[in-house]
Amino acid sequence: MTEHIDPLERHTDYGEIALEEGSLLSDPIAQFRVWLQEADDEGIYEPNAMVVSTIDPDGTPTIRTVLLRGVSDEGFAFYTDYTSQKGVALAANPQLAAVFPWYSLHRQVKIRGVAEKVSEEDSDAYFSTRPRDSRIGAWASDQSQPIDSRAALEEKVQKMEESFAGVDDVPRPEKWGGFLIRPRSIEFWAGRRSRLHDRVRFVRHESGWSPERLQP
Repeated sequence: MTEHIDPLERHTDYGEIALEEGSLLSDPIAQFRVWLQEADDEGIYEPNAMVVSTIDPDGTPTIRTVLLRGVSDEGFAFYTDYTSQKGVALAANPQLAAVFPWYSLHRQVKIRGVAEKVSEEDSDAYFSTRPRDSRIGAWASDQSQPIDSRAALEEKVQKMEESFAGVDDVPRPEKWGGFLIRPRSIEFWAGRRSRLHDRVRFVRHESGWSPERLQP
């Protein structure tokens, strides 16, 4: 018989791979790319999934998981419905935080920054890469708004299918587009034994990035 262990009482010691001073690249975005590739190489499911936290206009924090769809020297891009809960929140308060939780690697990357809309050209370019069904869904769904039933949602999708019948290149709705997270800090977290985890945070200044070690 398998012994039942309460998950709230389970204690797991973490890895041995250290973040020694100087072991990370001096550019945290370049270092992020390295870790993202390693997460993908290790078979992490959706390694580009990040948990994003925003503040609603009434001051309430909310979180959700989105997919990272672009990395550049400027920051991190994702796409959404601008009228969704996160879209409305970011319009009122563009500050946000995000984390990439690569649990099985005992790694996390935490980002704090400010979001701004990407250009319409960039939004169009990404939208054009989405499968046709996903494009139809973007038109049909009023993201984050209540709806009576799944059947009602599927009826909206069907009506949009009819509206775009014979149209292969479904255009992007104006309400849909991208956000670029301009990071102010990027923290690399590596789990270590006895909860003495390694944490190295890069802070952005006018002159560039500066690293600092944080206590676990």
